[in-house]
Amino acid sequence: MSNIHIKDIDHANEYKVRNIKLKFGQEKFIETVDECLEEAGTYHQWHPVAIYFEEDIIGFAMYGSFGPNKETWLDRIMIDKRAQGKGYGKRAIIMLIDIISKEYGVNVIYLSITEDNKKAFHLYTSIGFEYMNERDPNNGELLFKYTLKTKSS
Repeated sequence: MSNIHIKDIDHANEYKVRNIKLKFGQEKFIETVDECLEEAGTYHQWHPVAIYFEEDIIGFAMYGSFGPNKETWLDRIMIDKRAQGKGYGKRAIIMLIDIISKEYGVNVIYLSITEDNKKAFHLYTSIGFEYMNERDPNNGELLFKYTLKTKSS
């Protein structure tokens, strides 16, 4: 059983989520939690969440679904520098895929990463995200797509 779980951000955990710190040099790959929460306050399609290991907040993620085609994104995920390298991020992503697909009723989830984030490229492809050989027209980042396997009876 995974000790990783996901909770909505509320008054009880917001301060700790805002204090997630990345390793030196990782800031160039992702917006700050403050910037993400500000964006989620403006665009209510975004759903920011806290990532926990047991009772400790170890990360942050944000996802959402947009437009008539319900394009659904795992837009942001970060793991605090003290919790990196332990497999928590991978387990959280797998859990988020399940949550997102059920919440929005979709079987395709998109994400994008900066071209020089080699660790993220490896992580996402190891989970089953496919690099689409395209760039996000909004920011030039590399586009990935995850297609859920349909269960045959």
